[in-house]
Amino acid sequence: MKITYRPRGVCSRLMEIEVEDGKIASVSVTGGCDGNLKGISSLLKGMAVDEAIRRMQGIRCGGKATSCPDQLAIALSQYQREHA
Repeated sequence: MKITYRPRGVCSRLMEIEVEDGKIASVSVTGGCDGNLKGISSLLKGMAVDEAIRRMQGIRCGGKATSCPDQLAIALSQYQREHA
């Protein structure tokens, strides 16, 4: 299942997440801090959706109320609600 998400309140503009059998198969982010997001994407590959949400939700970026990892968690949470 492919998730397409437009984050809010962060530098990234688009997040595309592939989920297969409850695990993250791939993550692609347009915009944002390229190296950091490539690293996060690599670390998430193969991780259970529940675990990824648990680890990333609530992370803040500087003075912002959210971050790219938090926005990824929001996208994954929405996916879970829609496919429960």
